[in-house]
Amino acid sequence: MSSSRPVPPAPGGDRPRPDRSLAVSVLIGVAVMAALDEIVFHQILHWHHFYDRSTPGIGLLSDGLLHTGELLALVAGFFLYADLRRRGVLSTAHAWAGFFLGLGAFQLFDGVVDHKLLRLHQVRYGVDVTPYDWAWNAAGLVLLLVGAALTVRAGRRAPRDRSAA
Repeated sequence: MSSSRPVPPAPGGDRPRPDRSLAVSVLIGVAVMAALDEIVFHQILHWHHFYDRSTPGIGLLSDGLLHTGELLALVAGFFLYADLRRRGVLSTAHAWAGFFLGLGAFQLFDGVVDHKLLRLHQVRYGVDVTPYDWAWNAAGLVLLLVGAALTVRAGRRAPRDRSAA
């Protein structure tokens, strides 16, 4: 194993990269929320599969494909995040903002597009889904708003060096 000393940043690479920090963390947030959805609602509670409009086997296959996608996104996101840290250009405030934006974006996309527009699945079956839909989408909206507020706050704290742009 190599030494634990950090690799010095490349010349000119010592400025934080808020744009990359935000984007990489959005990817991680989307992957984490997809994993939570898949593990909790698909596997533990058995409330739905990613695609419920076919046989149980197809539903299980769709869950496996979702799980594959979320793991690939998570691994890619963490490699990109580690690279930002290694080069010393990670903006932690923007990374947290991106993480919450990713969580909320996945949740709201799933609730609106997957549940209502495409009707791939519902949150739960055999019950009135209205309160579940409201809770699902409200949680996504809250996470998205937290991410937006953190993005604004991070932008205000960021150095105002515009000469490099």
